[in-house]
Amino acid sequence: MTERQNEVLAVLGRLTDAWNDGDAAAYARLFTEDADYVTFFGMNMPGRALIESSHRALFEGLMKGSKLVPGGGEPTVRFIRPDVAIVVSGGGSSLSGADKPEPGRESTLTYVLVEEPEGWRVASFQNTRVSDPAAGARPGGERRTLG
Repeated sequence: MTERQNEVLAVLGRLTDAWNDGDAAAYARLFTEDADYVTFFGMNMPGRALIESSHRALFEGLMKGSKLVPGGGEPTVRFIRPDVAIVVSGGGSSLSGADKPEPGRESTLTYVLVEEPEGWRVASFQNTRVSDPAAGARPGGERRTLG
């Protein structure tokens, strides 16, 4: 990894630390003011203020005590301009403190980071749950396969 790639990945490390500390303000500060945050179920939370308030609710409720953990191999960092990087990474969450994502909680994560005067910030984030489309279930629990 180059020094610039490490700078970008350090932001993701700080995101993980803030999540694991349950610190919504520190988590949100790592996003641009106008960031887009797309959850694993497809909801977009635009803007740093909404990212902070929604994560505060998560950290005080459903995801209290949860941990972000790595998964899915090494992240890739690609610069599309010197001040814009795309990172694709695996990861997920653990409600039990495990060191890998719990079943059904592993995701592929896509970040677009921009370099601002304060440093690198996340301008866009997409969380996509890892799943097997061939094992998807239809309403009512009926299994289906491709083909």
